[in-house]
Amino acid sequence: MTDSTAATSAWDELKALPRPRLNELFAADSGRVGLLSAKLEIPEGEILFDWSKTHLDAAHIAGFEKLTAAMDFHGRRAAMFNGEHINTTEDRAVEHTALRGVGKETSVEEAEALKLRMRGLVDAIYAGTLGEVRYLISIGIGGSALGPRLGVDALGGGEDGIDVHIVSNIDGVALEDALDWCDPETTLIAVASKTFTTTETMINAQSAIEWLEDNGVADPYGRVIALTADPEKAVEWGVDETRILPFSESVGGRYSLWSSIGFPIAVAIGWDGFQDFLDGAAAVDRHFRDNDGLANLPLRAAWADLLYTHLRGTQTRACFAYDQRLDLLPDYLQQLEMESNGKRVTIDGALLEGPSAPITWGGVGTDAQHAVFQLLHQGKVLVPVDFIACIAPGDNLDPAHHRTLLQNCFAQGAALMAGKPAQGTDKLAEARAYPGDRPSATILLDDLTPASLGALIAFHEHRTFANGILLGINSFDQFGVELGKEIAKSMDKGGSFDASTEALLKAAGIK
Repeated sequence: MTDSTAATSAWDELKALPRPRLNELFAADSGRVGLLSAKLEIPEGEILFDWSKTHLDAAHIAGFEKLTAAMDFHGRRAAMFNGEHINTTEDRAVEHTALRGVGKETSVEEAEALKLRMRGLVDAIYAGTLGEVRYLISIGIGGSALGPRLGVDALGGGEDGIDVHIVSNIDGVALEDALDWCDPETTLIAVASKTFTTTETMINAQSAIEWLEDNGVADPYGRVIALTADPEKAVEWGVDETRILPFSESVGGRYSLWSSIGFPIAVAIGWDGFQDFLDGAAAVDRHFRDNDGLANLPLRAAWADLLYTHLRGTQTRACFAYDQRLDLLPDYLQQLEMESNGKRVTIDGALLEGPSAPITWGGVGTDAQHAVFQLLHQGKVLVPVDFIACIAPGDNLDPAHHRTLLQNCFAQGAALMAGKPAQGTDKLAEARAYPGDRPSATILLDDLTPASLGALIAFHEHRTFANGILLGINSFDQFGVELGKEIAKSMDKGGSFDASTEALLKAAGIK
């Protein structure tokens, strides 16, 4: 049970702590790097997590340990892995880890059965049982699209050359772009929707069916595979029940790429690669479940997150992937963190006293260095930064490419921390100065593989959950996305709106 009095006391102690600069923390503790960096073993590799360039120190760690105990972190973590209904507003369990083999035994068994069903379909595609398949267009939105897009983009296509396209935007240009790449005679359509009623997804899906029909495909619905938690709705829409890949209601949209929603990833990289993806995530699940305090890497990251949002007043957190294959990772983390923890009330319905999730943003290095790093180094806004990189290159070019990439990544973290004092007394001296004392963390993968990508995503899932526990909020509902949808639907029914909205509808010819 949460002890609100102890939590308030822990926050009071944390807020009263001194604020040493990063260079002072390193000078005072020669073992700082060893204390705040650690390697996590995953299948066929390791990931290094270095949080030493954050302002976490012994006093803050002690304070956050008190907060962790007061907010019943251990109890809520156990409740999730035990399949209890910790998503209280929707009265659901939270069981994405069961999809990776870690969780309540019966849920793991059910997930394994659904996984075997998906594997059977993937194997059938590769065996040619469904005829020649050269393209897959997967249509979804939000968690039903962003996770698969990240996986396909980062891990590339399989040896058999099935070309996978992910479409999410209701803007017809997005779907047309995918259709223009594909041959209707050799294209499968995957429709990914938890409810199979999502407006954007179903409009896009119907247009894809019409494209197949217009191009002479005799049985267009026979080309459709449904990825859904509501198989009955998929059957009503016209999908053959043998082409439906279900997943559990206890799996939220932004946590669903491990389920049949990940079907496009499995098609792109093959089943063995997809299993490695799950196994990498499971390694992090076990780490998060079995370790406490500073040794728990997602929890450690959450402590640093709260240090900056609550004690230093930061409103954003940046993520920069120094690997072109991970250029969609900041977008993925935006949804994961801001939809999960962008809340204004506690799990009990009381108004939240402090901030919740920061605004997550970022980009890819080295491009971002020539775009936004000016503000990070010399702007008046403090922005904690995460750097993510791989030791092994993703290319076969001159090693100078990758060496320079990594040098830039590490140099940015060093520069943010060290800064540079003004040189001279002329009027431009301050313009050339860097204040320093700006925090960063670094995640260094041995290589970008299905297992390491799975582990990286799972780390951020558990980091997000740990933040939610310590804030006392429910990280697994998302009612904030509903109001705009309701108003959009009402516009089709001739509803009346404010004067500005009415004018916009008229200007666009909608009303």
